[in-house]
This record gives sequence, C-alpha cells and structure tokens, in this order.
Amino acid sequence: MQARENLAQQAAKGAAEALIPQSNDKAKWWQQITEYSLIVIFIVMFVTMSLTVDHFFSIENMLGLALSISQIGMVACTMMFCLASRDFDLSVGSTVAFAGVLCAMVLNATGNTFIAIVAAVAAGGVIGFVNGAVIAYLRINALITTLATMEIVRGLGFIVSHGQAVGVSSDTFIALGGLSFFGVSLPIWVTLLCFIVFGVMLNQTVYGRNTLAIGGNPEASRLAGINVERTRVYIFLIQGAVTALAGVILASRITSGQPNAAQGFELNVISACVLGGVSLLGGRATISGVVIGVLIMGTVENVMNLLNIDAFYQYLVRGAILLAAVLLDQLKNRGSRD
Repeated sequence: MQARENLAQQAAKGAAEALIPQSNDKAKWWQQITEYSLIVIFIVMFVTMSLTVDHFFSIENMLGLALSISQIGMVACTMMFCLASRDFDLSVGSTVAFAGVLCAMVLNATGNTFIAIVAAVAAGGVIGFVNGAVIAYLRINALITTLATMEIVRGLGFIVSHGQAVGVSSDTFIALGGLSFFGVSLPIWVTLLCFIVFGVMLNQTVYGRNTLAIGGNPEASRLAGINVERTRVYIFLIQGAVTALAGVILASRITSGQPNAAQGFELNVISACVLGGVSLLGGRATISGVVIGVLIMGTVENVMNLLNIDAFYQYLVRGAILLAAVLLDQLKNRGSRD
C-alpha cells in the first residue's frame, strides 16, 4: 500500500512538473501577443486610413495631427505614472484651463512672459501636491480627491476670470504656440521631449522602478524600504506641473486663457494610457505603449474630422474606445494571472 502511494505521489509530481513549461510557454505567448498587437493594430489602421481617406497622409495633415495630440501626449506621460501606481487624476482638464487663465492674467499684469509661465506651472504643481498629499497621507480615494479638485480648480478658473476668456496681447507669448523648428511646431517638440524624458524616468531611474513597485504591491514596497507616501506626492506634483505647462501652451495657441477649456480632457488622456497598455490595477506601464495609445486616439479623431462626422457621434466613438481600452486591460490582467 505504501509503495502504491509513493508511486501515485511521484506520478502527480511528474505531471505537475510537465505542466510548468506549458504554463510558462502560454504566459510568454500571451505576453508577446499583447505586446505587439497594439502596434500591429495602429499600423493596419494608419495604412488603411492613408489609402481610403483623402488628404490624410498629406504633410499638412500629419503636422496637424501631431499638433492636435501634443497636449494629450504631454499629460499622458505623467498620467502613466499615476495609473502605474494604482492612482489616477481626474483634475487634469481643470488644471489645463486654470493654468491658461492664470498665465494670461499674470502676463497682462506684469508684461513678462517668463514670470507668467512660471506662475502657471507653479500653480499646477501646487494643485498636484495637494492631490498627492491628500491621497497619500490622508488616505482618501483618488477618485474622490481628484473629482473634488476637478470641480474646485474649474470653479477657481471661472471666478478669477469672471467667467470670460482672458485675452493675451503679448506677441512673445503668442509666438510660442506658433514657433517652429525645422518645420515642426514647438508644442510637438515639447511632447517629443516629454516622451523621451519620462520614458527614461520610467525605465532607468529609481523613481520609475519605485512607481511600478508601488502599483504592484504597496505594502511590499513599504516593507522593502520605499517611501510610498512621498513617492505618490512626487507623482502628482509632477503631474500637476506638466499639465499646467500643457495649459500654457494651449493658451498660447488660442491666444487666450479659456476657463471652459479642456472639458473631458482627462478621459481622453486616461483612454490613451489604458489603450497603450498601462494597467488600471497598477504595476505595468511602457512609454512605447502610451505613444501608440496617444497616436491611435489622435488618428481616430483626425479621421472623423476629415470625414466631417458630427461631433455628437464623435462622443460615441471616444466612449467606445475608452470601453474597449478597459476591456483590453482586463484581458491582459486575466492573461497574466493565467
């Protein structure tokens, strides 16, 4: 009887060991599919649009497409860190609007472009710091915290501007939005710089590794010696500052600070990040995925404009993309667990 039990145990052990390589192969296979599927989808979509939509592949439209996604691209770089740490920021749209209004008001009061930009970016940093401190130290949910600051900051923008657009007459400030190097507008260069800088920060720095570790397991990260609360505050502070810079650039492009600007902006940014493979459960993010996600969002919107699709239907498409991005994230998480 004992010999029979030993044989049964050895058979079960052997079967389990035989299944391990198959499980590993399945995980690697799924990882490769999820890693390259988004790139393939974008390439197929881009080629199809180039062949079927008039003027899509023209130089003017390509530069216009890059310019249209510049603000989303900048903020998506920092939203990537928020999502990777299991948080998110719903106040980015309001911060964009408030920063533009504040920059325009300070510029009109001082006549100094540099001071106006610094004031707006500093205000964005303060908003981000408040978000991070409340979430990290008071342990209030990111949804409630950033939803509250979204309303507060939007309200401040309307209050200080008296509900009106704040015009700008400074030629220097207006020139920033239209400044070009080698035929490419300054906002596009700033977005490319953000992709490079935050890509390096994510992959090559302790800050990036700590962010992913916190998203993967906050308690284990704390036991490993990572200051989870301080890192979260840094994440939101940087998020606020970069978002404010995007608001300044937008104000320069439209030559005014608009308190009602960037409504729904936060959903576009989050959609681009999630579509690019940044997990809503934290712990997973790639800058290449974010770039592709931003390009897909921008390309879809650009094509709808070229085809003169009504704005009401564009809301439906953007909502469908957000839902598809969340479903894709769930499939990836389920595949990684399996």
